[in-house]
Amino acid sequence: MADSRAQRKTVRLTLPVRDRDLDGLEIGTVVYLDGVIYTGREGVYKKVLEEGADLPEGLCELSNVNFHCSPAAAVEDDGSYTVGGVTATASFRFSKWMRAWLECSGARIIIGKGGMSIEDYRDILVPAGAIYLTTVGYGTGALLGRGIKAVRKVHWLEELGNAQAMWIFEVENFGPFIVESDLDGNSLFQQQGQLINANLEKLYEGLKAPALSRYGETDDRKDELI
Repeated sequence: MADSRAQRKTVRLTLPVRDRDLDGLEIGTVVYLDGVIYTGREGVYKKVLEEGADLPEGLCELSNVNFHCSPAAAVEDDGSYTVGGVTATASFRFSKWMRAWLECSGARIIIGKGGMSIEDYRDILVPAGAIYLTTVGYGTGALLGRGIKAVRKVHWLEELGNAQAMWIFEVENFGPFIVESDLDGNSLFQQQGQLINANLEKLYEGLKAPALSRYGETDDRKDELI
């Protein structure tokens, strides 16, 4: 049997990315990053988009990659930082801020966990020329932490705390990530979900009706909560 890993396309992108770097980047591609990224989630979005704070000076020229994550970081006595790992957080929670954030920051890559809706990809990311990268499975925070070579700056740390502050990281061979949404708004998760759902009916064939239907059991997939 052929090793599927040998067929998996892998790319390494230098940041900040340019238009041609993302052109033709297909969903399912494995991506590693070199350059500068920044963390930003609801604390940063509220600070900038709702309270009117300015973006850190030079951020847009330095990086166009926004990572939805919580760093496991500590401030040392000499003022330096130790980063043990970076744990991605679910991006769908930030949907209401994404259009405005992409407009003001010029971000072209959003990284997170779990993806966003297909509507968000097509209505928000595609017009901004942005893609979405997802982390690979759970428990990869320490692995990703190895790709962080330095902390350039931390903004709003005392006010927002470690998880919500904006951390600016220098990264090298940072990943792996998978292209979940491309420049056309195609979604790897949606495509794979459709393939899986097409075969789910077979799992119910021959089964008796739920014995505890009064407690919410059902054999109708439209009524199930996933």
